[in-house]
Amino acid sequence: MEDLYRENLLDHYENPRHHGTLEHADFSHEESNPLCGDRIRVDVKLSEDGSQIVDIAFSGDGCIISQASASMLMEEVDGKPISDVQKLERQDILDLVGAPLTTARVKCALLGLKVLKAGLYQYLVDHQD
Repeated sequence: MEDLYRENLLDHYENPRHHGTLEHADFSHEESNPLCGDRIRVDVKLSEDGSQIVDIAFSGDGCIISQASASMLMEEVDGKPISDVQKLERQDILDLVGAPLTTARVKCALLGLKVLKAGLYQYLVDHQD
């Protein structure tokens, strides 16, 4: 079973989903992990009412875990209401990855979620009524 998870990670790393940038994103956010050098940028386009993700992309560089988990996350949240994205937690990402990770690798796996949530939070703060 562990081999299946490794194959999935490798597939997402070699063939990332939603990889690139969005020209007219409603928000973009980028962060890096200074300990390992992983870097991820997320661009998000929202529905007209701002309640749902209608397009999402990520770019960056880093280890297989950081890039593959970002790809998995993009696939997971595309088309979802932002209220669902706000509810995502650490364990949700670890479940997507599926493979056992060391403590250092957990930070790699969570970088995409951290970037997405930070960008969404800033967008919501900037667009309060």
